[in-house]
This record gives sequence, structure tokens and C-alpha cells, in this order.
Amino acid sequence: MVWRNTFLDPAQPGGWALLYNQQHFLADSNGVLFPRDWIKRQDLPIIGEQGIGHFGDDAVYLLQLKPSAMLDGCTWQSLRQFMLQGDAETFRMLAYAAQIGTWYAEHRFCGSCGAPTRQLPGERAMRCDSCESQHYPRISPSMIVLVTRGDEVLLARSPRFVTGVYSTLAGFVEPGESVEHCVAREVREEVGLEVKNLQYIGSQGWPFPHSLMLGFHAEYASGEIVMQEDEIEDARWFRVDELPPLPASRSIARHLIDLYVARRLGLPEPTLPA
Repeated sequence: MVWRNTFLDPAQPGGWALLYNQQHFLADSNGVLFPRDWIKRQDLPIIGEQGIGHFGDDAVYLLQLKPSAMLDGCTWQSLRQFMLQGDAETFRMLAYAAQIGTWYAEHRFCGSCGAPTRQLPGERAMRCDSCESQHYPRISPSMIVLVTRGDEVLLARSPRFVTGVYSTLAGFVEPGESVEHCVAREVREEVGLEVKNLQYIGSQGWPFPHSLMLGFHAEYASGEIVMQEDEIEDARWFRVDELPPLPASRSIARHLIDLYVARRLGLPEPTLPA
């Protein structure tokens, strides 16, 4: 089934419900969608509700729950789990739902004056009637880059990574900065290298609040590896035919690596997961 995000009026009955809290969704053996009218009859601590779109022909609503919420036979599963294990359309739906859930949770009160806000009818906006400000969902762009040098790729480890896994470099775009400038700055800060000839590869919604990851290849220009303290545990050059353990196959980090390896070895080029 195909996911389409649209604005739906929560006053309408029926449809399916997604149950959400802090980048996690309740799921049972049948998945993450529950009959909405049935959910409304359960004793669940619902904070708010958003009509977010259609999965196939069915309306889908997001129910924001308190952390203590639980249903028999269900477990909380992270958005990252669905990115790595679920089908592409389900992840697209959940990625959108998580962004809307985060926006709603963070704007129930005005960030300018502290007064309670209300959702504008028919619009994805929280309005403060006290100071007349309006708060819309926002996306924070970030970049991820594979630095290359002929048959070698630069891969690094963060202390937060799974043991043994190496990946590409990444970082958030700062105010007033282009994504291209962000690539050069982050590479310089994290490993002390200069890059050139950036090539945009593709983007992927990332299982982190507000995030959109923009992926690049960049060629090594100059410098020696100097690792940033507290950020980089190890960084080194690897030949494309002698790579270490890599990130999960459905991540954009892995796609950047697999694509470059395919191009250097003359293999079929992989497709970036939706």
C-alpha cells in the first residue's frame, strides 16, 4: 500500500490509529495500525490526536500517548527499528507521523510567551492567541558524506556505534550555512581533512526528531587525519575491497558506501531505499 500524508479532521470517526510517544510506536503481532474507534474505548492516556493521511485507501490518525501507556500484547518499538526492518511505505508513514508527533509535543505551549496553544482548524499549525504567534512543523537539514580517494574510502567510528562498525561522517547544518559548506566544515572538524568535487547523491528521512539527511560523495583534497576528541573514536582509509563492518543496509550511510564500491568495481548500482 502507498502512503499519502494529508490533513484529516480528528472529529471524523473511523480509520486506523498509530500510537506514539517520543520516537516510538506501539505495535503488536499485526503491526502498528489499530482500529481507531476501538482504541478510543480503551483506557489510554491520550495527550492529543492528529489526522495525518491515508495508507492505501484508509484514513490514519496519530494518537500521542503518555510514556506510561501500554496495551496487552503490545511493545514499544523505535522508529529506527522500522527504518531498518519494516517495509518502505510503512517507514514513510511512521517517519511522517513521528515528525508530527514531535511537533505537537513541543508546541503545546508557546515558545515566545509560554501561554497554551491551540491547533488551527484545517491547518498543521499551533497558534498562541496570547501573542498571536504560530508554530509549524520544522525540518532540520543535516548532511552525511562519504569521502573518497581513488580505491579508498574514509570511514570512522563514533563511541556510540555498535562495536566494530565504521560509517560515513555526518553533521547538522548550522544557521546561515549551505549544505555544501556544512560538508566541508564537518569533515574538517571531525577528521582534519579538506574535500573537493562534492556530488549530491540523495536524501533520507532520519529517525531523529526533525531530521532530513542529505547524502554526498566528496573527493579527498588534502590533509592528514586528525580525529576530533569526544566525537571520533577511530578514522582511517579502507580499500573498497577490504571494508570493515558497515551500517545497516537500508540506511543512507550504507547506500553511499555501496554505491561508490559498485562504481569502482563495475558492479550494478544499488538504489537508495525510499
